[in-house]
Amino acid sequence: MRFGYNELTRDRPARSDNHTGESMRQLMKQKQKDFLGKITLAIAGMLIFSAGINFFIFPADLYNGGMLGISQLIRTVLVKYLHLFSGSTDIAGIINMIFNIPLCFIAWHYVSRSFFVRTLICVISQTIFLSFLPIPSTPLVNDTLTASIIGGIVAGSGIGIALRAGGSSGGLDIIGMYFTKRFKNFSVGRISLCVNAVIYGICAVLFGVQTAIYCIIYSAVSMLMTDRAHTQNINTEVLIFTKNNPVKIMDYIVKDFNRDATWGEARGGYTEGKTYMVMAVLSKYECAHLRRELRQIDEHAFIVEKDGIGIGGKYEKHL
Repeated sequence: MRFGYNELTRDRPARSDNHTGESMRQLMKQKQKDFLGKITLAIAGMLIFSAGINFFIFPADLYNGGMLGISQLIRTVLVKYLHLFSGSTDIAGIINMIFNIPLCFIAWHYVSRSFFVRTLICVISQTIFLSFLPIPSTPLVNDTLTASIIGGIVAGSGIGIALRAGGSSGGLDIIGMYFTKRFKNFSVGRISLCVNAVIYGICAVLFGVQTAIYCIIYSAVSMLMTDRAHTQNINTEVLIFTKNNPVKIMDYIVKDFNRDATWGEARGGYTEGKTYMVMAVLSKYECAHLRRELRQIDEHAFIVEKDGIGIGGKYEKHL
């Protein structure tokens, strides 16, 4: 037989107020520690991304996709064609920040407050890094193709690290989250593809087809590295086998990941002993946290993971 979380916790004895209060304080401390750790990791990701842009992409006269790509095009028009700005500071980061101000209000009102905070911190740190990381006077890599590949690896890894920490670079991420909540079949990838097609089309007209092709190569490598680092995109089926009551494992999955899970009784094929089985679908990133927690809850628990499963129906992806 299989049961849900409510059936498992229905007959659980009530805990004392003192025990509950102490548990809540420990939980709050742990959540604050986790939040600071994620913010630090997200800022580090933005630093790596900005280094990839300023050290490899900008010196090669290549362009990013999304809102930053639009900002870079505007910067080029202002600096090279209108001669309004000069110096070593890249104003694309500042323009990108200006674009993101109204989008952050959308994140605050229509997405979630936590998403707004993470996005605001990432956008501010990205702006600072893009504006003040020194841009080499001569390209570090003379070959444009090599620069586009190395820049894609570095920048894509940085974005993936930031996303893995729950951060967001703003721009199309906010627009995607907003429309995903409002429209069931909305595709974030489709709108990103359309925006990037316009950006690289403009690059082809203004700077030549060869530049546009290098930009597309950079974008493809960057997206590949982002997916490699951002393990929230990988759906994983998890089976946990334990000899103990699975209530603590279910608690962790339901309360910390905001996921549902199913449990049931089973018997070992060799020992024929009674055991419990817990089944859930998590992201690969969440699985890493679950494995660490299992060592504290039940060091003898046995866990099986199956990556890349297809999921239909109501399943919420977490940033």
